[in-house]
Amino acid sequence: MCARRTPRNRIVAALGLVAAFMTPVAAPGQQASGQDRGAPRGSEVGTDLEARARAIHERVIVIDTHDDIPSNFASEDSDPGQRDGRQVTLPKMREGGLDVAFFVVYVGQTERTAENYAEAKAEALRKFEAIHRLTDEMYPDQIGFARTPDDVERLHAEGKLVATIGIENGYSIGTDLTLLEEYHARGARYFGLTHIGHNDLADSSMPRENLGDAEEEHGGVSELGEAAIAEANRLGIMVDVSHASKKSTLDATRLSRAPIIASHSAVRELADSPRNLTDEELLAIRANGGVVQIVAFDGYVKVPSEEKQAAIEELRQESGFDSWAAASPAQRDAYREARAKIDDRYPGATLSDFVDHIDYAVKLIGIDHVGISSDFDGGGGLIGWKDASETFNVTRELVRRGYSEDEIRKLWGGNLLRVWRAVEAVAEESRAA
Repeated sequence: MCARRTPRNRIVAALGLVAAFMTPVAAPGQQASGQDRGAPRGSEVGTDLEARARAIHERVIVIDTHDDIPSNFASEDSDPGQRDGRQVTLPKMREGGLDVAFFVVYVGQTERTAENYAEAKAEALRKFEAIHRLTDEMYPDQIGFARTPDDVERLHAEGKLVATIGIENGYSIGTDLTLLEEYHARGARYFGLTHIGHNDLADSSMPRENLGDAEEEHGGVSELGEAAIAEANRLGIMVDVSHASKKSTLDATRLSRAPIIASHSAVRELADSPRNLTDEELLAIRANGGVVQIVAFDGYVKVPSEEKQAAIEELRQESGFDSWAAASPAQRDAYREARAKIDDRYPGATLSDFVDHIDYAVKLIGIDHVGISSDFDGGGGLIGWKDASETFNVTRELVRRGYSEDEIRKLWGGNLLRVWRAVEAVAEESRAA
């Protein structure tokens, strides 16, 4: 047995057992006759299912495409080498068998001024530096940085955890497309066009009234956004449409010469949030060859009741911080404690609800175009997958629903790596032209 499997098997084995008999099983990877995926199946005793799920979880590369970080990440004040204080830490990654994290360089949308563009760039650079400080200075023996899919596979084979970088919100480049090349050199491997609020590149799915946003500004992707997509294709950066408006998403699927991703989105048909993807968008991403990373974000998996939304909004007003990424560890702890009380009163989305979204997407667009993400430390998490230490629970639920090992491998990262390689190939073609 290789060295990396010994500690991970021991940790995953400590997770709770499923103590129930399953119903008769179809052939691996196929749906039982007259039975939708999502219904329990199989003749296994719970402990046998648990053992099989553990073995699968150990063998596949488990990738989470969206994990937020604060500005002081990888410092004494926010040390990912310590177990507690964040949803994604190195110990929790080991406990849950989360192999790869796309740590996110996020900047919030503000008024578009020269001064704010400069601050957005500065904030992005602070986060790039923090991620490299984690892998290069603080814990190089535990986690390595991946610039390519080959790096991911090599570091994983060496028994290391893996970090790489995604950008959330094209506002971090302002109107300066040359920053994309700089960010790529610093390790960015996907580029989210928007966040909450329109920017110069594209319309957001959630306009900001306080910034003067109308429902639409560009009618989708702007001319500058089209140029940014072309530049991302040239450099080998995956284009990410999570948070983009429907028109922006459809434009991106048409404009990009390479497959695109939605790094953290859920299904609109199951939860009517503007942040989620309609069937038309899901099908367009499939036609583009891309992948949709279904997100375990409570409010996107299951739309909360009006009473719960009011309670959450009141908590946000009282929290004392403008964004999760800007919150101090003490503020996060206080928020989580207060939010837990709200969730006790109004139970939120569960792991089963989350996998329902995976099931829906797989049925609509196929197993080759669906993946998994958490949005941990950015508001993500739900009952059953509250942080990285519970990542194995997702695999167990997938096994319970009848997904084969090959299908689970695709969901947990195989599809994402395929898209990443396709994006690299387009960039290579651009360089050769």
